[in-house]
Amino acid sequence: MAQQEVREGWRTGFGFILAAAGSAIGLGNIWRFPYITGQHGGAAFVLIYLLCVALIGLPVMLCEISLGRHTGRNPVGAFRKLNPSSCLLAHLFGAGIALCGVMALLMKSWGWGGLLLLIGVLIFKYRWTLVGVMGVVAGFVILSFYSVVAGWTIGYVFKAATGQLAFETMEAANASFVGFIGHPGWAILCHFLFMALCVVIVCRGIRGGIEKVSKLLMPVLLGLILMLIVRGLTLPEAREGVRYYLSPDFSKITPQCILQALGLAFFSLSLGMGAMITYGSYVSKGQNLFKSTLAIVGLDVLIAFLAGLAIFPAVFALGFKPDVGAGLAFVALPAVFNQMPQGLLWAFVFFLLLLVAALTSGISLLEVVVAYWVDERGWTRKKATLVFGGCIFALGCLCAASVMDWTHIQPVQRALTTMFGRTKDSFFDTMEVVSDWMLSLGGLLIALFVGWIWGVRRATNEIRQGSENFADVHLWSVLAGLKDDPSHNSDVHVITLASVWGVFVRFICPVAIVIAFLNTIGWLELKGPETIPEPEPAAIELEAETEAP
Repeated sequence: MAQQEVREGWRTGFGFILAAAGSAIGLGNIWRFPYITGQHGGAAFVLIYLLCVALIGLPVMLCEISLGRHTGRNPVGAFRKLNPSSCLLAHLFGAGIALCGVMALLMKSWGWGGLLLLIGVLIFKYRWTLVGVMGVVAGFVILSFYSVVAGWTIGYVFKAATGQLAFETMEAANASFVGFIGHPGWAILCHFLFMALCVVIVCRGIRGGIEKVSKLLMPVLLGLILMLIVRGLTLPEAREGVRYYLSPDFSKITPQCILQALGLAFFSLSLGMGAMITYGSYVSKGQNLFKSTLAIVGLDVLIAFLAGLAIFPAVFALGFKPDVGAGLAFVALPAVFNQMPQGLLWAFVFFLLLLVAALTSGISLLEVVVAYWVDERGWTRKKATLVFGGCIFALGCLCAASVMDWTHIQPVQRALTTMFGRTKDSFFDTMEVVSDWMLSLGGLLIALFVGWIWGVRRATNEIRQGSENFADVHLWSVLAGLKDDPSHNSDVHVITLASVWGVFVRFICPVAIVIAFLNTIGWLELKGPETIPEPEPAAIELEAETEAP
């Protein structure tokens, strides 16, 4: 192995919080969160989303960050360092998957059979280390299609700056969007520009690249979104949009809607892909992990909430519907901005906002892959970034060329169909579904590992460094603001923040993630008394909506 580079760390705790929040804040917060909220009852969905973030997302994020800081390694190195020499659970799990693979081969399902057999053997041999490998692969796969969508924002920033978003109707906006993403040349060019930005930033390292850029971009992101909020609220009839957004309509809440809120809460925090393990590995031992995690989650939720407050008043003020679906950002909003005074300027601000959010997430995804090759393989940061930035770009080209269908890469479709049977509508959709599965499984296995293998006690001891109150002060004393009061500083505490966190990590989070995963793969669909109406077909149908971190 080549000599390793000296491992960097965050220059300041505030820099870590901004970088990690930037990783979590992505297209999912500003693009996906508003249109799903519009489809599911406004504030009612927001309340359920916040509950899922607090009860599921925050505990799992604390697991990842504590794993990273304790080991000081990327996801693979973290699990390898803590991997027990023998684990009956992992051996049983691996043997079971391998057996399923053998059965699939006997049924002549060659692709699935071979894949399951390989995974089973790898789990049996490498045990929990494979969870870290899955995180690195997930980061690679997600960035390959995420950068394509992020590239669209670059294209639309250019279109807004050159006056090409002056659409009188949503139909015209939709036709322009379909033509743009359906043109492989433009899609690949924009995808290349976005990946080039990510590569340049990650090449510069943790302090000089990721932290420095995050400190610059996060305030810019907040400033841009506040500008849009102020402009939207000054429009006539904007109060209707605010009322819709902040007044809950619980009649639209169904069990399926709750599962969707759970999935959105989990994915919008960049969990399950190793990003928080990687970022946590650069944190100093004196940093208060619990408060830092609260700050990261709080910023993520704040930006998502503000995005809705920026979008809904403008949509209602100009007579559009809030439930237009996945085309809200690239179809409906350009038409909305066109009806506003200086509309092209506000369109430019909005798509610049999308680009900033996408970039802070994109660099974290690339860092997950780069950190593995630097830590475990001894590569230089520059070499790892250039090589795997190029590999991700190459895979993303297939996504960019097949957003609409398989027309441009039919040999790939034939190969996948031969191996796995029926394929999704496009290669882009296929990568999106694969990433969904990997993130759900990654989050589940991380919670199980911390809760049952590494152990809540060891994890709590790690968090206690810099955060004594997490394990040593009664929960009710903290909530009541009496944590330093002598009458509430008993030596015996049962219900502490640590004990509540442990219960959630060991029992509640795994069950919730399993339910969300079964829903993601289509094995579980809970129907309520009412059916959510389908959105108006005004925007492009992106059936596999991008799960942006």
